[in-house]
Amino acid sequence: MHVALGLKAHSGWAALVAIGQHDGTLSLVDRRRLELVDRDEASWAKQPYHAAEGLPARDARQIVERGLTAARRHATREVRDAVTRLEREGHTIDGCAVLMGQPMPEWSVDDILAVHFRMHKAEGVLFRDALARAAKACGQRLVEIPEKTLQDHARRALGAPPVAFAKHIATLGKTAGPPWGKDQKEAALAAMIALGRL
Repeated sequence: MHVALGLKAHSGWAALVAIGQHDGTLSLVDRRRLELVDRDEASWAKQPYHAAEGLPARDARQIVERGLTAARRHATREVRDAVTRLEREGHTIDGCAVLMGQPMPEWSVDDILAVHFRMHKAEGVLFRDALARAAKACGQRLVEIPEKTLQDHARRALGAPPVAFAKHIATLGKTAGPPWGKDQKEAALAAMIALGRL
């Protein structure tokens, strides 16, 4: 079966939904939560810029770099595990869609820590960026989808109105069972875009 992954990031974790297509029919192949920080480091690793706030500049840069490195390592491990699992089951992976936010200016760590709202923006980008890097590191075709325009993007990519893909996603959700909330629905739609199928 041809399969695509859809990923929606949060602070320290991501929703993964894999959608497959066979003989014109879409099906849910996998649905899980990816952990992007170690449990014993979650208190700071979910928000490394906030953890670095108020520290001497050198220490602050080190803790942010440590957080970035850890997020990228965890994301790569989690995506690689998902790809390996799917390929072991005999599926062909057509792509990996990551819901992205607005690009961030080329701020240094010092620039980010100097203004509080920049820390929030940087942490909003951190895990999405880690997942995008992970998809590439795992040899997958990366499809970056702006989260704020997901519905419009889907309408153009799939050539159908939102009501059509909402129906498909609701049907997939019935087979999945809970949890099937906004995160899973948006990750599923992203996977459908990467798969190029409705």
